[in-house]
Amino acid sequence: MTTPTGAINRRGSFRPGERVQLTDERGRITTITLQQGGEYHSHRGFLKHDELIGAPEGTVIENTHGFLYQALRPLYKDFVLSMPRGAAVVYPKDAAQIIVKADIFPGARVVEAGVGSGALSIALLRAVGDDGCVHSFERREEFAEVARANIETMFGGTHPAWKLSIGDLQERLPEVEQPGSVDRVVLDMLAPWECLDAVAQALAPGGVLICYVATVTQMSRLVEGLRAGGRFTEPECDETMVRGWHVEGLAVRPDHRMVAHTAFLIVARRLADGAVRLSPKRRASKNDFTDDDMNAWIPMNVGEREVTDKKVRRALRDAKNLAEHAVHAHRVAVAESQEKTSMPNGLDKPE
Repeated sequence: MTTPTGAINRRGSFRPGERVQLTDERGRITTITLQQGGEYHSHRGFLKHDELIGAPEGTVIENTHGFLYQALRPLYKDFVLSMPRGAAVVYPKDAAQIIVKADIFPGARVVEAGVGSGALSIALLRAVGDDGCVHSFERREEFAEVARANIETMFGGTHPAWKLSIGDLQERLPEVEQPGSVDRVVLDMLAPWECLDAVAQALAPGGVLICYVATVTQMSRLVEGLRAGGRFTEPECDETMVRGWHVEGLAVRPDHRMVAHTAFLIVARRLADGAVRLSPKRRASKNDFTDDDMNAWIPMNVGEREVTDKKVRRALRDAKNLAEHAVHAHRVAVAESQEKTSMPNGLDKPE
């Protein structure tokens, strides 16, 4: 049975080049990249990387000053919130909702735009598996390079199901995807309503469109565009908020901080050609959107922060550095796996 891409990196003992999450006794987290001969220093002493290399995941290690650290591989949620980024990432709580609401299944053909720093691309690739396809579109090549390096870090190399195109979705999608060949479309962009014609052409009947937008005005404009086109079902809109709880004996209460609004998710399904869209029973009074309003849809007016070239260059440098270490760790894991399977009954070599 073929091992899914990236699975081998999530199992076994720690290897050189891997990212390891150290948590101290106060709950503070530090992520390091293991290197032979390397050391992790803090104001409370240091520990040697070699003491972790070859140790099982979940090891608790003591540093030179007697302080304890637990060592674990970062989970997806830990990785995407700490990885190098040019553009803002899709939060794990929203990525999870996208996977479920859009019904991203193994083997699905998924189109994604824009790719940003690759956080959502990673979630989509894990959902479709090696036999599916995630075709990502990104207008800015420097963002695409950061995403590529982050994906290689997560999977230990390139993923066979990932395709990347540079350019505008509405222009490139009809050129590279056959009409009705796409199962799901995920849009994370400033003005997704501009791509509805191209998306409707590419989506198969019954296919799902899910859009990730930050503001109420974007959500309203998109919903009215979906209704006016008549090719999609009535849109569903919501947001997800996550609130942690403090639990210590009888002191049980909500945390003082929570991950509240990050974005709205709008979901609609492609109708068959010629089908009549069912209108909602009640309609609120509608504000008219004209072509003149399109001049207002610029990043500054909808609250997007400008990403400087310096930040992107730094993110790309860090992402490529991490990817190199991850690819090395993946090769070590593959070599170990092949060595074990070559022994009789899968036993380790005797010392």
